[in-house]
Amino acid sequence: MIKPSTDGQLSSDEAVLLPVMAPRLQADVHPEGYADLALWGAGSLGRVRFSQIGGPFTYAPNRILSKHGGVFVAQSLPVMLIRGVRLQGIYPARRCAWWHEPDREGARASATRDGYRQTFEMGWGVLIVEVSASDLRIAVGASRDEAEKALGLTDDAIIAEAAEYVARCDMVPQADPLMRSMVSQGVHAALSSIRRDENGAFAGLAAGQAYSAPARTYYRDGYWTMQPLLTLAPEAVRDEIRLLAKGVQPDGEAPSGVILTGPAQSEAWQRFVADSKANPKIHKRAVPEYHNRPQDWWSDHFDSPLFFILFLSDYFDATKDAAEVERHWPVVKAITDRYLSLAGPDSVLPLKPRNDRDWADNVYREGLVSYDLGLFVGAMEAVARLGEGHDPALAGRAGKTANLARQEIEDKLFVPATGGYVDYGTPGAFLEDHLALDSLTLSRFGAISKQKAVGLLKAFESKLETRNNQAQPYGNWGVMCVYPPFKRPSDLRSKTAFPYRYHNGSDWPYWDGAYAEERLRHGLGGARYALTRWWETCLDNGWIGAVEYFSPPYGRGSLLQGWSAMPAAVVLKYGLDAANAEAMS
Repeated sequence: MIKPSTDGQLSSDEAVLLPVMAPRLQADVHPEGYADLALWGAGSLGRVRFSQIGGPFTYAPNRILSKHGGVFVAQSLPVMLIRGVRLQGIYPARRCAWWHEPDREGARASATRDGYRQTFEMGWGVLIVEVSASDLRIAVGASRDEAEKALGLTDDAIIAEAAEYVARCDMVPQADPLMRSMVSQGVHAALSSIRRDENGAFAGLAAGQAYSAPARTYYRDGYWTMQPLLTLAPEAVRDEIRLLAKGVQPDGEAPSGVILTGPAQSEAWQRFVADSKANPKIHKRAVPEYHNRPQDWWSDHFDSPLFFILFLSDYFDATKDAAEVERHWPVVKAITDRYLSLAGPDSVLPLKPRNDRDWADNVYREGLVSYDLGLFVGAMEAVARLGEGHDPALAGRAGKTANLARQEIEDKLFVPATGGYVDYGTPGAFLEDHLALDSLTLSRFGAISKQKAVGLLKAFESKLETRNNQAQPYGNWGVMCVYPPFKRPSDLRSKTAFPYRYHNGSDWPYWDGAYAEERLRHGLGGARYALTRWWETCLDNGWIGAVEYFSPPYGRGSLLQGWSAMPAAVVLKYGLDAANAEAMS
């Protein structure tokens, strides 16, 4: 449906959905002729309808071009220009999100008209639409001042900023069209995750478009999203670490994410959570018991504190900023102490409680979880390395623990029949021993030997790469996150209850990138399939933007997902020759 062009852009005869993310503004521009507008930290602001733009179309990050018009998004201020259309209607939002209860504060927007300009002021943000000939200028803001300042940008300035941004994302111009466009869209997903407040200050790495109500930033999503940002925007990585540090509790516990709403949205969210706790049968979707503190998004996730240490370690490796390590060392110590205390009897391996609180948040994994143990070993190694000079006692304890953990992992979790490792379980009780792509953490963070890592990667190649697995029913479509599907239905909930859906076998591009990188690190080659097959599927289906996950029978998740920048990050890190090399025998 969409074809990659030699210039890294995407061409289509038919209009498709364009997801938009800029530092403040976000939107979905629909092919039927309307745009849904939102603002980071504030939420939904409304819908603007207009006549359809005629094709054919050229798509690029935050931009559409056609002979008859186009869509252009500024970077410096929250304003977009739509050319070649007629305004058909403006519909201000009645609430900032589905959970918002606006009746208490007055839901109806205050509307004013000044010539060709219409302004709608809500309790949480402002939407302004200005008509000029066959052009629409749409600006948003937390205040009228912010939105009006954005409208001060000229059409030429908006178009120029849009072009500069497209050029910034085009980082491998020498690549073939498929690879070049994948990297461009992946870089876009990473860069556009960097959000700003109305004063221009850093306001977190967004996981994607669907995470702005309430606005929040995640430990694990942020870790994978920041991989290309370590070189493209290291100051954003530093600032993200400082935000995430605030979410770690004195005992080393941390939520899935940290809430970063603006004042109006924050007040509405807190009111809703309070109402939900008082009326749990009415507000089941809020799951209020998961949000234990005002700043928490889904408290007490097993992997989040470990990702904080790994975040800091990767940042130090890239920047040598020892001051940042020292700044956060009390947090690192609290996390280390927490996980050392979670070990089972006669073991150093931390035991995960039976809950759905790590990345596989539709699965009640329990006991020894390979994914989490890979993170644990990586975090302990990071503590040993980073603390050697200023906290030798903790560093020595962490290093010893990492070595003991490696031996236990081999003894308790290796599955000779598959060449992989147990997904989760307690030895002697239930074991889920299918191949799980998230056990890549064992390889990535040095929890297993190089020999075992190579064996694990070859097992993934034969069973999780769908081109090599004729037993799964959907042909050649990408890299599955698990195979075969989970054994025990009682461990699953929601979307993952269905085989090949979500955590039960979908293709997750961020894991594709991690898998490709491990193949390259271990000299196996053959990374191109994982780096590009998911992107081919996206283009075949008319999906623009780095998709969250997908599978043939169930479609896709969110567009413009930050951590789906991982395949692009791998290409930038290892180069095109490595990315395109054939698999080694």
